Amino acid sequence: MNMTAMFWNKVAKGYSKKPIADEAAYQKKLQVTREYFRQDMEVLEFGCGTGSTAIAHAPYVKSILAIDVSSKMLEIAQGKAETKNIENVTFKRSGIDTFSMPNKTLDAVLGLSILHLLDNKEEVIVKVHKMLKPGGIFITNTVCIGNFMKFLKFILPVGKIFGLIVKVFDSKELENSLTEAGFKIDFQMQSNEGAVEFIIATKAE
Repeated sequence: MNMTAMFWNKVAKGYSKKPIADEAAYQKKLQVTREYFRQDMEVLEFGCGTGSTAIAHAPYVKSILAIDVSSKMLEIAQGKAETKNIENVTFKRSGIDTFSMPNKTLDAVLGLSILHLLDNKEEVIVKVHKMLKPGGIFITNTVCIGNFMKFLKFILPVGKIFGLIVKVFDSKELENSLTEAGFKIDFQMQSNEGAVEFIIATKAE
């Protein structure tokens, strides 16, 4: 078990009880995302945590495969799904690095609160692009420390939030990573005083 999985296993129970920092922004993001969903869509969420977002979106799509490196997080997620009688979400232990899916298979991919924790976000974005069908959507919610601490990228490659290593980049760098991979950005909004960038990007037809 790697250090990331160990960390999330350790904090899973407390994390699941922690209230959402900005409930209004979270609900807005759910609403906007659903405007892109269809009932026939097959969706992947990587870094799904305790499954709250996958479960919230389940009624609006055909199926969701939700993956995470933490077995403890997934246990909580599975319990939530069973309590709410959600049957079209499948939880699986995997990181996005080791996850395999044929090209042009998925209608939508969610990577929420995860890209800023990866050492290889550009590689992951390219991987997501390959997995999506033409016209598929990639939805991200990403901490962009560089938006308000731009000087950090000149002195430190990473920052720390709640004990996690967080990569330092700003919204423009994130946008460039997406467009260079072949995505077109359709929707953007910032929350948490500009620290978090929510983006919906489309793979060209």
